This record gives sequence, C-alpha cells and structure tokens, in this order.
Amino acid sequence: MNDKKVYDLIIIGAGAGGFASAIKANEMGVKALMVNDGLPLGGTCVNVGCVPSKKLQWAGYVKYLIENHRIKGITAEIKKYDFKKIIEEEINLVNEMRNKKYEYVLDNLENVTFLKGKAKFVSKNEIEINGETYKGNKFVIAVGSTARVPDIKGIEKTGFITHIEALKLENIPSRMAVIGAGPLGLEFSQIFSRFGSKVTIFSKYNRVFPKGERELSLELENILKEEGIEIIKEVKILEAKNDRDKKVLIYEKDGKLFSSKFDEILLATGKIPNTEYLNPEIAGIKIDGKKRIIVSEYYQTDNPDIYAVGDCINMPLRLETTAAREGTIAVENALLNAEKEINYREVPYTIFTDPSISGVGYTEEEFIKKYKVCSCRSFYFEDLPKAIISNKTKGLIKMVMDPNTERIVGVHILGENSFELIYSASLIIRNKMTLDDIINTLPVFPSFSESLKLAALSFKKDISKLSCCI
Repeated sequence: MNDKKVYDLIIIGAGAGGFASAIKANEMGVKALMVNDGLPLGGTCVNVGCVPSKKLQWAGYVKYLIENHRIKGITAEIKKYDFKKIIEEEINLVNEMRNKKYEYVLDNLENVTFLKGKAKFVSKNEIEINGETYKGNKFVIAVGSTARVPDIKGIEKTGFITHIEALKLENIPSRMAVIGAGPLGLEFSQIFSRFGSKVTIFSKYNRVFPKGERELSLELENILKEEGIEIIKEVKILEAKNDRDKKVLIYEKDGKLFSSKFDEILLATGKIPNTEYLNPEIAGIKIDGKKRIIVSEYYQTDNPDIYAVGDCINMPLRLETTAAREGTIAVENALLNAEKEINYREVPYTIFTDPSISGVGYTEEEFIKKYKVCSCRSFYFEDLPKAIISNKTKGLIKMVMDPNTERIVGVHILGENSFELIYSASLIIRNKMTLDDIINTLPVFPSFSESLKLAALSFKKDISKLSCCI
C-alpha cells in the first residue's frame, strides 16, 4: 500500500469526540487522518444541537421575561416580533461558531489530514473512503448519532420534524405535538410555546425526564403546565394520519382511545448511533441491541486497535463534554496505553428549560438501590434571598448525602442558572466534600451560589429560623 495512505491514527467523525481526538493526536505529533460525512465539521453540538437550540432558548427567555418580569413600576409589552429574523440570527451564529471553533482549528492541525467522505471498514485495520483504501495502526470512531423515528403507524406518510428541522422553521405552528419528554422534547416544547405555539407533550412514562431526580421532574412539569404546555403521560401513540392540512395523532390513555389535531409533529424520542455503514463486524467490533459500539472503560472495542467515543458508544452519558473528553482519553489510551477513564458520577448535565434542571452524582433512588441507605434534603428557592430579590423563586436543590460519612454524593438543581451552579456541585462530588466542608464556606451574598450552602445547612438546621449569611 502507498505509504501516503497509511496512518498512525485514523479518526472517523468530526464532531466533539473526533476533534478532541485530532487535537490530541496533533499535539503528540502522530500522523493522523480525520474523515467525516453527514453533518458539517463540528457535528451535532455546533450545527444542530447546543449552539442553535440555546440561541433560540435565549430569545424565548428574553421575550418571556419582558412579558412576565413581575417588577412593579415597569410596564413593558412586545407588540411585534419577527421569528424569521430570529432563525436567521441563529443560523448566522452557527456558521460563525463552526468557522471559528472547527474550520479554523482544523486548518492549524499540521499533522492531521482531512478527507470528506463516508468511511467503512474493509478489514480489521483498513477503511474505504470514496473508493480508496486507507490503513490505520489505531482508530478512533466518533460517528455520532441521528434522531430516532419511533414505530408509529403512518408517521412517515403523515410527516414530522426532528430537532434539526425545528431549528430552521420560519413560521410558528399554531398547534405542535412533541413526542418525547426528555431533554430535547422539554427544551423545544418551551421554546415554541413561548413563541406562541399551543404545545402538547406526549410521554410514555409517568413523569417528564424520568431519568432525573423525581421531585425536580415533577416540579418542572408543574412549571411547564403553568406556562400553558399540555402534558399527557403514560400514553401510547398508535397512529398518525393526515386530515386535510392537519396532522392527527391517535393515542391510548388509561385504556381509552383519543385523537388530536396538530399543525406539526416534533419527534424527540432519542437518537440512534450512526454505526451500520461502518461494517463493524468486519473490523471485529461488537454492537449492542441499541446499535451502540460496546467499549471497555478505556473506550477500547473488542478489536484492541480500535477505540470509540461519543454518542455511538454504550456509556451512560452522551454529552458534548463527555464526547470531547472521551476523544482525548481514547487517543492517549490507544497510543500510550494510558488506561485513563471517566467517572461519570462526577459529570454534570443540564436541560436548558427555564428554569433549567441540572444534576451530578447519584439521585436518591439510585443511591438507595445501591447502598440501601441514604439521607436527602430539599432546599426551595423561595427561601433564597437572591431568588426573592430577582423574582426567580421557582425551583429547588435536592442534595443526596451518604449518612455513614456525611459525604455529598449527589446534587440536583431546578432553578435559575442551575447550569452555572452545577459546576460547583460537580467539584463537591469530585473532591468528596462533606456537609461541614460546604457549611464552612463563605459564598457571596446575595447570590444563587449561596443555595448550595443553605442546602447543606438544611441537614442540620431549620433554615426558616436563620438570618442571612449564617
């Protein structure tokens, strides 16, 4: 084989995991090839995920805040807004971020060659791209995932959108059905509701965000309902069909059949790894029943020369942050035998609703299931001075403590800027801090960060009987 087609490392995919792998390989000075197909450089997050959706979320937040600020003496109203221009600004931001954080970065990776095309394995150490064969001593697979279409009779013919198409809509649907009550379903439901859609969420579970801390999920559900979002739980969607210019969903709830008409259907029912085209069996890679690549704690597949990271693997969290860290670690493990791994209990997540919901570590249910014992307290933002000052009293912190050691093992937050607070909480978990470690800190007053100390104090004192700054 031509030496120009032999690489120390071949990276398949150019999202967060792929780029982190390429940057680490470049730093190590190895000859690397990165190949990508499908979404543009940057993958999901910058193109159809975090960046554009949070831009729309922010626009909806500003609109809602103007209309619902609750400050006496200030009267404000929005007489007109142009959703098409909001979408244009979102798309321009995506292009700018992709250019700055990915295209420019790639141009400066002197040891990395980039090819556009779809890669598939033709042997245990060779891939084919655009009809040409390339050999790698080591591989990192970071092919990401795509939206899953549920098995609903007639859904393909009826028509639907996923989060990708939702980010490009120029007109707000009058009535929107959102199938799925996980992070995507919740975020997009609130975005479109705040811009005027009458939104109905359908969930097959008995609460929204069933993987989260129960008390917070139920509180978020109440907040969304107060904003006018309808939530139908423990429901089975049986069929979708067209009725003139409307889309009809037929569903079963409590043993009875119902039907509702909508202008648009948004599917938010999870994602499927992009693994089928890879020919994983030829490379000696095992795939589970959810089409995820099975890897060890070091991100190594059953083929010792092939590693995989990001949305396409069988790890518990699928985040931009975890994909990037996995990419870096996978390269170090592949080329240096470093045997590094991630403790996913220390990794924070957020659902960017308003208020946002964030968590790190064990939930109460998880800790009791594993250790048969737990101690928990909930501190409500209605008792937080900064929240009272800001009219942001909706939400709470739930803190999970190991009663044998008084070590904090889980923190879950529903409230203003929970996505900022949760990083501090992750450091509490990572550094194995105890109640007294937190109680003896001096947070700024007034601030939302003070809520972490007050949550810890609530294990030992009645917060309602304390003055400020205790």
